[in-house]
Parts: sequence; structure tokens; C-alpha cells
Amino acid sequence: MNIETVLVLQGGGSLGAYECGVYKCLYKNGIEFDVLAGSSIGAINTSIITAAQNAGKEVPSILEDFWLSLSENLIYTEHVLSLPTVSSDKMRAMLFSAYSMFYGIPKAFLPKWFTPGSPNYFLPHLWNYLYDTTPLKKTLRHYIDFEMLKKMDTDRNDSGHSRLIITSTDIQKGEPVIFDTAHMSIDVDSIIACAGYPFYGIRWTEKDGRYLWDGSLLTNTPMMEVMRASPMKNKKFYIVDVFPRQQKEIPNSMIGVLHRARDIIFMDKTDKNVEMLKVNERYLNLLKNIYSIIYSEDAQIDQKTKDKLRELDHEYHSLAQKHGAAITDVIRIGKKEDKLHYLFEDADFSTYRIKKLIEEGEKDAERAISRQNDEDNEDESTSV
Repeated sequence: MNIETVLVLQGGGSLGAYECGVYKCLYKNGIEFDVLAGSSIGAINTSIITAAQNAGKEVPSILEDFWLSLSENLIYTEHVLSLPTVSSDKMRAMLFSAYSMFYGIPKAFLPKWFTPGSPNYFLPHLWNYLYDTTPLKKTLRHYIDFEMLKKMDTDRNDSGHSRLIITSTDIQKGEPVIFDTAHMSIDVDSIIACAGYPFYGIRWTEKDGRYLWDGSLLTNTPMMEVMRASPMKNKKFYIVDVFPRQQKEIPNSMIGVLHRARDIIFMDKTDKNVEMLKVNERYLNLLKNIYSIIYSEDAQIDQKTKDKLRELDHEYHSLAQKHGAAITDVIRIGKKEDKLHYLFEDADFSTYRIKKLIEEGEKDAERAISRQNDEDNEDESTSV
């Protein structure tokens, strides 16, 4: 059975720059992906990566250029950034996230209060969004060749193209809506639909008669969506977790409480899924072995019993087709908790912070790959 290499990227606002750094390292180490999946900003990152990869372009430079184009290079005086009670990094995050919330991100989100002609402009109690995503659509069209995200077609000789799976949420039904290049073409509205995070006031997307919000509302790590979409090929996963799993300090304020709760809500929780899938794999292998024994030439089973067992064939093959894929490996690259501890650091799009996140992602990915190589070498020496 073929093994697919899969990259899964989470949502997390400006923390998506960390994913950019991780990808730069993976690319440098020659790791290529058959399937890329993402929620929210992860959907945007994976869309840029997939399109550039399918076009045979230099992916890391395109992705990094996208992030640097979003960033804002504002200058504050050293007096403001050196207040005795707050670190300069935290003060930067607070100032720049506040700036982003009021002024928006010029190439991504436009605040409604800067668009006087918008509906209900003078009736803010009737607003159902704060930020319009029209600028982001223009930016994505600049960085993505959507011809490279058309429905995959072996007759078009694009079997070597990577597959893209991105997730959104149906507002009215509370169900996931999956965009998958194996079954459909992905356009700019599909990507924007996956990034409409309501708790930051980002506008929903109306597409094909459905109203769609951010996919992270249902799952921020869409690993199971990949397993369901491609159930017959074994998978090797690379999962990037931008929300720290561990934090030593107990929160000492309500802001700290909300910050830690946010991390726990959106961090990677796929361990239980992996465990469940491995149990399914054992059951299917057990059934397969039982069948091979029953239908062997040495089996002493009467024809009537064999006929009854054949009636179960359909159910067995149905299970194998829906849950036959195994997870061969999961490499997790996770952002560690730093001293920032600021609730809205994922809204900090300052050039300083974006560059720092990219660098952090590269370093963490290098450590994860080195650790994985050491484990592989140890397994090889043990087997010998």
C-alpha cells in the first residue's frame, strides 16, 4: 500500500508565520507532500504552498514574501517600548495588535468603520462583522495561481500534483464543509471561507448557497478530515501546532486565564484519534488474517459455513475501504510557550514579530527533524 506524506497546518492568525518558518525548514530538508490540509490561516498557508509546489516554483520564498507583505513596519519610541513593568516584546505585541484591531491589516482585513458606504454603517448594533476580507482576496490572487488548484484530473496529466484539503464551517448546520482538489476546484472564495473567524469579527463567506465560517470552530487540526478523504492509503503526518501544549506557570489574571484556555481549545488533540485509528487497523488486520485462514486450502470448514461467511464480505470490504488506511508516523512540530503570555499576540502583524515567528518555526522544525532522524537510526540499529 502506498504511503502519503501529509502536512497539516492549524489556524492561529499571525502565528501562521511560525508555520511559514516550519515549511522553509521542511523544504530545505527535501521533504515533499502528497497532501496538504489546513484550517483558517493554515488553509491560506497550505493553499499558497500547494499552488506554488504544483507550478514547480520556489515555494518558501513565495510563502515568506506573502507573510512579509502582510506585516506592518511601524516605529514606536524607545521610551514607549521600555516601560519598567512590561517587556519590550510584550509591549510591542500589545501595541501592534491594538493597531491591527483598529486599523486592520491593509492587505488582509478592512475595518467596517473605514467603509462609510457599507450596509448599516450608522447602526453598529446591526453589524454582523467588523472586518471585510476583500483586501485579502486581492492579496491571495497575487500569490496563488488558481489554475494549480483546479480539480485533479489524471487525464490532464496532473497526477503528480499535490492534493489540497481545507476546512470551513456551515453556520446554519454546524457541520464541516470540506474543499478538496480531488473532487473540486478551489477558488479564492473557498480559501476565504475557511478563514472567517467570528470571535475576531471577520466576515463570513456566502458560497454555493451556504454561509461559511472558519474551519477551526470544529477542528483546528484537520487530520481526521484527511483520513476520511483518503481512506485507502497509509499516511505519514507532519503536524504543526502553533498553540503551546504545556505552560508551567498558572495564570495570575483573567487575561492569563483566557490566554491559556485559548491555547488548550485550539492546540493539537489528535493523539486520541491516532490511538483509535491504530485500534481500527488492528481489528482490520485481524479480520484479514481470519479470512485468509478460513479460505485456505487446509481449512476444514463445510461449504454451508463458507457461504455464510461470504455474506460478510461486503461489510468487510466496506470497512476496509472506509477505514483501511494506517498512520505510519506522526511528526509533531510545536510552538513552545514564551514569555509573551498576551491574549492577542495572534493579532500582532508587526514586521518584527512576523520575522521572529518565521525564525522560531525554522529552528523548532530543525530540532524535530533531527530528533526524528535519531529515532529512525536507533530503530534501524535495534532491528539489525
